[in-house]
Amino acid sequence: MNILYDERVDGALPNVDRADLLQALRAALPDLEILHREEDLKPYECDGLSAYRTVPMLVVLPEHLAQVETLLKLCHQRGVPVVARGAGTGLSGGALPLAKGILLVMARFNRILEVNPQGRFARVQPGVRNLAISQAAAPHGMYYAPDPSSQIACSIGGNVAENAGGVHCLKYGLTVHNLLKVEILTVEGERLTLGSDALDSPGFDLLALFTGSEGMLGIVTEVTVKLLPKPQVARVLLASFDSVEDAGRAVADIIAAGIIPGGLEMMDNLAIRAAEDFIHAGYPVDAAAILLCELDGVEADVHDDCERVAAVLADAGAREVRLACDEAERVRFWAGRKNAFPAVGRISPDYYCMDGTIPRRELPRVLKGISDLSSEYGLRVANVFHAGDGNMHPLILFDANLPGELERAEAIGGKILELCVAVGGSITGEHGVGREKINQMCAQFNSDEITLFHAVKAAFDPQGLLNPGKNIPTLHRCAEFGALHVHHGQLPFPGLERF
Repeated sequence: MNILYDERVDGALPNVDRADLLQALRAALPDLEILHREEDLKPYECDGLSAYRTVPMLVVLPEHLAQVETLLKLCHQRGVPVVARGAGTGLSGGALPLAKGILLVMARFNRILEVNPQGRFARVQPGVRNLAISQAAAPHGMYYAPDPSSQIACSIGGNVAENAGGVHCLKYGLTVHNLLKVEILTVEGERLTLGSDALDSPGFDLLALFTGSEGMLGIVTEVTVKLLPKPQVARVLLASFDSVEDAGRAVADIIAAGIIPGGLEMMDNLAIRAAEDFIHAGYPVDAAAILLCELDGVEADVHDDCERVAAVLADAGAREVRLACDEAERVRFWAGRKNAFPAVGRISPDYYCMDGTIPRRELPRVLKGISDLSSEYGLRVANVFHAGDGNMHPLILFDANLPGELERAEAIGGKILELCVAVGGSITGEHGVGREKINQMCAQFNSDEITLFHAVKAAFDPQGLLNPGKNIPTLHRCAEFGALHVHHGQLPFPGLERF
């Protein structure tokens, strides 16, 4: 992909002597597993966004916190960049390694340290899978609310880095809303605690600042998450529509009626047919769009809300509204939605999964815009939405073996994100910026804002060694992109000239 990446970032990286660094690591950390042969490094060349690939200089797989501390201190002293990686399921190139840096894999920190039902929290290491937290809490009648579609594989450390969401984030919030405390190591290898065991802590809210910082401010070593009691009952309504615009308007109508569902998801016809063929969830394959609306709580309230939502959906033009008849059907309805991404992978050689957020009222307009872009560029787009909070995931179908299709897919993706910004939305909802969306950061923010982001980065990591080249574009490159006006006088924060 033709990503906008500033050569100044690469040029600022030190010319590390690989053999000398390997020798120093082995001397300082004789029990640390270090991968250095080409065949061992190759599997780590990308995260879930496989269009971007870089073979790392070295890969390290620590098992003890002391190893990570020593590694960071050594790299800081030598000026060696470090990129942290969890399960590698990210979709924005956030864990893309560097040819001149170390890839720090935290996957072996996979222990659940404590489940406390009385305090309603769990302490876990960063390599613990998202779903494993809820499985450990289930015997106590509790669960961890954020549930990204990759929850069977993605790790909680990566969830913190990207501020992951999921199908139930409308009612229960993103990762940032479900954290109490995060233990991190700074770039100098020093331990730092953000947040506290209490519901609030004094001083600046550094926990919120760190969540979603994509590995640029520190390395996550432990996470304390909030646990919630399992709802007494959960019911799912499936509504089918003859147009995606009607389905989009129905989403706004449900929220306007004062109802906050546990989950409110939308799929268009291409996504419906792919998911049904894969999962056999019972979706109506001739519908232009479907909405899945889950309502949870106590029995009486859920029963009343189901009736109210069914009426709203009918008034919005739904041709059919179905209530899952039992728990097995409810699970099937959600399985179709959660497997939409792999399902689409069965009908196209490649697909490019986008992630943007828009105001709910703009759903019909943006869906029309995506349809127009699909026609203009000659590539199909399957739409899957966390519709309740406006987080959309257009899946652009293409064949990388056909000349020009990869570039066209990237071009559509950029246009969709710029459309999100134009209607008052954001270029990301939960996947992060990584390397993928550097271009569109230039469209989302002005030069003062981007300079401020660099100042925050410099406060934690003055040398820029943690995950360099991700998340925040340089002002120079944004000027080249033509999206913002760059200061020609004194920068508002001294010492940032290199950015």
